[in-house]
Amino acid sequence: MSSYMENANTVNRRWFIIDAKDKVVGRVAAVAASILRGKVKPTFTPHADCGDHVIIVNCDKAVFTGNKLDDKRYYRHSGYIGSLRSKTARQMMAANADDVMRYAVKGMLPKNTLGAKSLTRLHTYIGDAHKQQAQKPEVWPFDID
Repeated sequence: MSSYMENANTVNRRWFIIDAKDKVVGRVAAVAASILRGKVKPTFTPHADCGDHVIIVNCDKAVFTGNKLDDKRYYRHSGYIGSLRSKTARQMMAANADDVMRYAVKGMLPKNTLGAKSLTRLHTYIGDAHKQQAQKPEVWPFDID
């Protein structure tokens, strides 16, 4: 019996839009990572890039559970001695909420070139407006509340 394997030439990429308003950041990121990876398709192939495009809107209206707004910290380091900088989740959501969602999705993708390539198909926006109306994205039925 032969098995079907997806490759870059045969993949049919679709566009999905996820509304993050009043949704938990981690739950939205988990769903987005599955779509980007292609795990929601019956033709999923682990070693191939067979995922779809994802647009996440209303990133600024996503919520954290518990005390994560004040306890969770985002770090960045330039590599120089003493250059470690950190911000709380509350500060990051106020400054650039779309980056918070991008970091959450990035952490759920594989740490290799396949994950980096999948992350290029993620589009995050603050508010309802997005630039991909021409692709006619389908609304993803977000069942987890």
